[in-house]
Amino acid sequence: MKIRMVKLGKHCAIALALIMALALSSVGGQIVDRVVTSVNGHVILQSDWEQEVAIEAFSNARDPDSFTSAESNAALDRLIDQQLLREQVRPSQPAPAELVAARVAELRKLHPECATDEGWRATLRRYGLTQSSLEKRVGDQIQLMKLVEDRLQPDMKRAGSPAAPLTEVFGQIKDLLAERKMNELLSVWLANLRSGSHILTPESSAGERTQ
Repeated sequence: MKIRMVKLGKHCAIALALIMALALSSVGGQIVDRVVTSVNGHVILQSDWEQEVAIEAFSNARDPDSFTSAESNAALDRLIDQQLLREQVRPSQPAPAELVAARVAELRKLHPECATDEGWRATLRRYGLTQSSLEKRVGDQIQLMKLVEDRLQPDMKRAGSPAAPLTEVFGQIKDLLAERKMNELLSVWLANLRSGSHILTPESSAGERTQ
């Protein structure tokens, strides 16, 4: 019995030491992140939200600090929508590299200071981005656009409305396709997905605990 108590004490001491080490490393290394929302069990972190705002600002040649609270909240809503769409179909193939490269080149042209490679790298750093993170985000956008296109084009055809080719519909989720009918169909689809999903925010979680 005494031996078991000694072993238990050592395990507790090790666990406590690990917890303290993690806490200190988080503070000392400025590792600050938190869950801002959960979509059907998939968490969206503060860092995900901040990157979404940064990429949207970069895509519109805006200063991220110029975003209002309403615009930042809208970016979080789009992250939620994107996750809901990803849950419908898990893309098995990455976005075509040539489409990703073409879109990145378009974004680069929005920033005159990016004419040189040095200016390009400096601008990405200013937005808190890297080329790989930008390329990944662009690839995700293209995959989602293909998903929306495949899912909604039959409805577009039944409604007698033409659907734009994939290569002409770059942009955020809010304006994936220019056609009004496609946007209406996308809004209805997302509303149905939201109604059948469990989306938990820190505010709603606190409300559930107080009920």
